Amino acid sequence: MSKVISASKAAEMIKDGSTLAASGFGLTCWNEEMGIAIENRFKVTGFPKDLTVIHACALGSRRDATKGMSHLGHEGLVKRWIGGIAYASPPMAKLIENNKIEAYNLPQGVTTQLYREIAAKRPGVITKIGLKTYVDPRLEGGKMNAKTQEEIVRVIELDGEEWLYYKSFPIHVGLIRGTVADENGNLTMEKESLILDVLPIAQAARNSGGIVIAQVENVVKNGTLNPKSVRVPGHLIDYIVISQPENHDQTEGTHYHPSLSGELKVPLEGLDVLKLDERKVIARRCAMEFTENAVLNLGVGIPSGAGSIAVEEGVSENLILTTEAGSIGGVPGSGLNFGSAYNAEATVEEHAQFDFYDGGGLDLSVLGLAQTDELGNVNVSKIGPKVLGCGGFINISQTAKKLIYAGSFTHGGLEIRVRDGQLEIINEGRSKKFVQQVDQVSFSGQYANEVGQSVLYVTERAVFQLIDGKMTLIEIAPGVDLQRDILNQMDFTPVIADDLKLMDQGLFQETWGELKQIMEVRKAEKLNHVTEKVNKGEPVLV
Repeated sequence: MSKVISASKAAEMIKDGSTLAASGFGLTCWNEEMGIAIENRFKVTGFPKDLTVIHACALGSRRDATKGMSHLGHEGLVKRWIGGIAYASPPMAKLIENNKIEAYNLPQGVTTQLYREIAAKRPGVITKIGLKTYVDPRLEGGKMNAKTQEEIVRVIELDGEEWLYYKSFPIHVGLIRGTVADENGNLTMEKESLILDVLPIAQAARNSGGIVIAQVENVVKNGTLNPKSVRVPGHLIDYIVISQPENHDQTEGTHYHPSLSGELKVPLEGLDVLKLDERKVIARRCAMEFTENAVLNLGVGIPSGAGSIAVEEGVSENLILTTEAGSIGGVPGSGLNFGSAYNAEATVEEHAQFDFYDGGGLDLSVLGLAQTDELGNVNVSKIGPKVLGCGGFINISQTAKKLIYAGSFTHGGLEIRVRDGQLEIINEGRSKKFVQQVDQVSFSGQYANEVGQSVLYVTERAVFQLIDGKMTLIEIAPGVDLQRDILNQMDFTPVIADDLKLMDQGLFQETWGELKQIMEVRKAEKLNHVTEKVNKGEPVLV
C-alpha cells in the first residue's frame, strides 16, 4: 500500500489537542506543504484546534512572513508554543506578545535532545544548560507571557550539584522533510543543506503512538536507495507528501545550491566581501581572537561576518567553523543562508552537534549582542514586549571556552564614518544597548564568572571584558571621545582598565591584511608557553 497522500488528507488526520513537533531551521527541512494544508483546513473548518507545537529552531522566513510556522499562527489553532525562536514567525510571535497562547522559549539544544529522550521513553533532559538564565524556574522558567503558568522546567540536585530537568511528554504528530523517499517510506536528504532532528522527531512520534508525515521532492521504487543514504527508515514514516517545487526551499534565501548540500565545492573567494562599516569593524575585531585549528561557532548577524573576514584574510582553512545546526568546516552562510555552510566537510545531526557543544567542545563562539548590563548579563531573547527567542544561544554561551558578544554600541539609525584609521560617529543610534538591567537574562554574567569563562564584548567603538564579574572597558577606537561617545551612551559606568588601549587602527582601513600574522604570533606564543611548561615538568593540556 502506497504511503503517498495529499497534504490536505494528511491534515485531516491531526486531532484536536495534539502535540506536533516539526523539524526545520528557517525553511531548511521544514514541511511547508503540511503547514499550508493545516492552515487551510483550520480556516475552512475551524479544526484542528488547541494544538501544542514544538520546534527547536527558527521556523519561517525573514523574507516571506507567510511561510514556515507562520501558517500555524492563528488563535484557536494553537494553544501552546514551545520553541527556540519566535521572530521567524511574526503571526506566532504576535499571539505570544498579545497573551493569546501559552509560550515557552527553551534552548535549541535542549529541545532537539528532548526528542531523543521522548523516543527512548526516558524521563527527560537533565543538564546545566539554562541555569541562572530566564529558563531557570527561579527566574522565569522559560515562560514568555502572563498566560503561561505551568512549570515545565525544574531545578534538581544530583551529587551536590544543581541541574535543570526538562520533562518528557508524548508527541502525537511529527512533521519532517527529506529529498527522496521510496515506496516503503525510506527517506534520504541529499539535497537538504542540513540533517537536523528529522530522525529523533520521527522516533519520538512513533514511540508515542503518533504519526509521522514526511515531505519529499520525489518518490522512487523500492530497492533503489543506498541504505547508508537513508536518514529515516520507512517503518517510522506513516505518510509521504510530495512537494511543489516552490514549497521546498533549501534555505530562507536559496531555493537550491549544491554547495550548501555538499554536492559541489565552490571557490570561496566568490563569496560576497563585506563593505567597510561598523559591522565589518566589529567582525574584524572578533576575528583577532581566532587561533589556529580552533573549533568555532558564529551566531547570526554581525557574528557571522567574522567568517567572511576569515575568508577575506585567507585564514578560513586554518579554522574549524561550525554551526549549531550541524555543519562542520567550510564557511557558514550568513543572512538568509544562516545555519547552512558552503563547502562543509561534514554535516551531523543537530542533537549530536549540541552534545559536543554542551560538553565544552567549542574553543570560541561569537554571538549577538542586543542588550547587556554592568554585571555582564546579555539579553537576546525578549526586548520589552517583543519576543525573539534564544535559539542555540544559551547552549553555546554557557559552554564555549571563550565567548565574544558582538554588536553595534547603540541601535537604530547609527551611522559612522571610517577613514584613515579613525572612527567618526555621524549619527548616534536611538536606543542604548548597555543598560542598567537587561529585560531578560539570556546569558548570566554571574554564572560565567563562577565557572571562569573568558568573555569579551566587542563593538565598533569599544571593547569590554568581564573581569571579576564586572564590565571592564579595555579598548577604545581611535577617533572617538571616551566621555561623549562611550560613557554618555551607557546607562551604567563601567570599570575602566588602568591600561586602556586603542583598538588596532588597521581595523578602520579599507584593507586590513593583518589577521594571518596575528594568528601566527598567537600560535608561537602558545608553543612557547607549552615548551616552558614541559621544561618545568608541569602537566600540559593538549
